Amino acid sequence: MDWLQKPARFLDRWTGPRLVLLADGPGLYVMAIVCMLVALAMPATEVAPFSANGAGAALMTFGLGIVARDGLLALLGMVITGATLWAVVAGLVGG
Repeated sequence: MDWLQKPARFLDRWTGPRLVLLADGPGLYVMAIVCMLVALAMPATEVAPFSANGAGAALMTFGLGIVARDGLLALLGMVITGATLWAVVAGLVGG
């Protein structure tokens, strides 16, 4: 467990309770619903190369945002979700 202290300190330094409205109460439910939708859409992300990585990154960002009550990470997760959705749609339309 000692080897985890350095990464944990790094995450603690960069996360914290910011924009708590987005990561608590109703915002938490919205984040949970978006996480479920991203997880359900992951098989479709296999169509566009590397877009499954975006879905995984979004889920990781949402998870860290929930644990740290960090609304800024929730916003980042939404941005990553939107970019991944765009990549999948572009992959389907383009080819």
